Amino acid sequence: MSSSLYGGASGRRVTVRDLASAKERGEKWPMLTAYDAMTARVFDEAGVPVLLVGDSAAMVVYGYDSTLPVTVDELLSLTAAVVRGSSRALVVADLPFGSYQSSPAQALESAARFMKEAGAHAVKLEGGRRVLPQVEALVAAGIPVMAHLGLTPQSVNTLGGYRVQGRGQDGDELLSDAKALQQAGAFAVVLECVPAELAERVTTSLAVPTVGIGAGAGTDAQVLVWQDLMGLTPNPAKFVRKYSDLATEMDRAVRAFASEVSSGAFPTREHAYS
Repeated sequence: MSSSLYGGASGRRVTVRDLASAKERGEKWPMLTAYDAMTARVFDEAGVPVLLVGDSAAMVVYGYDSTLPVTVDELLSLTAAVVRGSSRALVVADLPFGSYQSSPAQALESAARFMKEAGAHAVKLEGGRRVLPQVEALVAAGIPVMAHLGLTPQSVNTLGGYRVQGRGQDGDELLSDAKALQQAGAFAVVLECVPAELAERVTTSLAVPTVGIGAGAGTDAQVLVWQDLMGLTPNPAKFVRKYSDLATEMDRAVRAFASEVSSGAFPTREHAYS
C-alpha cells in the first residue's frame, strides 16, 4: 500500500494496522458515512480509507427522528451494499441500540452477523467503561472494534439531549474511559461533540487513532455524515462544513425533468429506441 492512507492505491483493503501506522506517522485521514453501493463506490474511488455504515441511517435513510429505532436487520443490508460497492475502504458497521448493551454474548452475536452476513471489516459501539466487557469479548473473537465517546446518540435521553460532553471534570472521566477502551483492545476511538482541548489531550494520550466529529482539529481523523457534507441536511450541526449544495442541484434537476415531461420536451428521439 502507498505510504499515504488517504488516496493511496492498493490491491487490498485498508486494515486497522494501516490506521495504526498512519497514527505513528502523524498522518490525518478522512472517514465518511455510506449507506449504499453507489455512494460507497464514489467515496472509495475518491480515496476515503474508512467508510462507516452509521446508525445515523435511522434518520438519513429510514426517516426516524433519532438513531434509536434502527435495527440490526435494517443496517445489515446497508452494510452489505457498502461492502459490495467498495474495494479499498475499511467498512465499519455501527451496532445499533439494543444490540449489544445487555451482555458480551449479545454483542458477539450481533457483531458476528455484521461480519458474516454483511462482510463488515469492523464494528463500532458507544460507551465507556460500561461496555468494556463487550469490547474485550469482540476483540478476543477476532472482531475489530471502534469505540465511541462524548456525545453518544444512542444515550441521548440519558445525556439530556444533543449537548457538548466532557467539560470540566467530566473530561478526566472521558480520558479515563478512552484509555480503558484502548486497553480493552479498541483500534480507534470516535470523539463526538467534545471540547477541542480535551480531544487533543485524549489524542496525545492514546496510541490508537482518534476520530473527531465536532471535536476540533487535534484528532487523528475526521468523520462526517455524507448528507451533511453534501448540503442535503437542513439546519446541520455547528461542526458541519457544507462542501457542496447538492440539495439545490437536485431540486434544479428534478424541476427541469418535470418541466420537460410536462411540456413534451422529454424524451426526444435521441432517448428512444427504433
